[in-house]
Amino acid sequence: MKAIRIHEHGATDVLCVDQILRPEPKANEVLVEIKAAAMNHLDIWVRKGIPGVPLPVIMGSDGAGIVQKTGREVSDYSVGDEVIIQPLTYCGTCTFCQSGRENYCTSWGILGENQDGVQAEWVVLTPRNLRHKPKHLSWEEAASFALAGQTAYMMLIRRARLQSGEVVLIWGATSGVGSLAIQIAKAQGSEVLAVAGTAEKCNRATSLDADLIINYREQSVSEEVKQFTKGRGVDVVFDHVGTASWKTSLSSLAKGGRLVTCGATTGSRVELDLRHLFYKQQTIMGSTMGDGTSMDGILKLVADGIVKPVVDRSFTFGNIRQAHEYLENDRHRGKVIILP
Repeated sequence: MKAIRIHEHGATDVLCVDQILRPEPKANEVLVEIKAAAMNHLDIWVRKGIPGVPLPVIMGSDGAGIVQKTGREVSDYSVGDEVIIQPLTYCGTCTFCQSGRENYCTSWGILGENQDGVQAEWVVLTPRNLRHKPKHLSWEEAASFALAGQTAYMMLIRRARLQSGEVVLIWGATSGVGSLAIQIAKAQGSEVLAVAGTAEKCNRATSLDADLIINYREQSVSEEVKQFTKGRGVDVVFDHVGTASWKTSLSSLAKGGRLVTCGATTGSRVELDLRHLFYKQQTIMGSTMGDGTSMDGILKLVADGIVKPVVDRSFTFGNIRQAHEYLENDRHRGKVIILP
């Protein structure tokens, strides 16, 4: 079978389309024929070099396909089932897993980072890495939202506990995680202030029903927040940008506000004035990926048609290097899909 792998870290020229043996499922595993896979910024970081990546490694965390074979101990899935890949791995037996906090598991991992991923014609996975695909989704849509969706759901619902009527500021509004965060927040009954950097991206955010669109290159985010909230500030800041947005994020928070972050794409070093934090009784929280509840939560919203995956364009396996360049140069306006 064909699989996209790297044998060393580096630029896009380290991406290979290798011919390798098709895997066979064990008693507790399922063989899935991949119909579509999706890219995340994680793919770029893995390619460039993350400590602990076992080389060679098959790339990719998100995907969707058809069950072609099941092990004798598998009862939840049958041959012919259409499935979405749940990209997080965990032991399933520790205290954290048993209490529904799988992303705290000491064995926690991500497909395509610390083990082989899903950018291959066939993959073998355990049933807890699968979910039944909603029938109305295309393969591209089904492959596009799992990692970003459960990340956004975890941040807003599980960590920040966003409530109806609250105001949330969302950075990177047209990214994979940002576009889903807007829809999750609106489904929760919140008002959304969406931040993007170009007129085209702002138009995309408008189509997602954000209440206010802010072009950070042409407008002052702090001033726009102040005017919209009549000087109060926002209840929640959804940040995955890092250093470049940090100061504005903090200044935009209302008393009792919560800042939740899952990334640092512009840098990880920030400053914090503790006096503002404790005087305004604010909360800063980190969030990494999601748990089983987050995956099921975003899947239900998608299945019910409340949240719609945003797909930009597709590339074939043979054009994987162009796909990485397209994503890395920030030319995407939704998820980038890889087709076997």
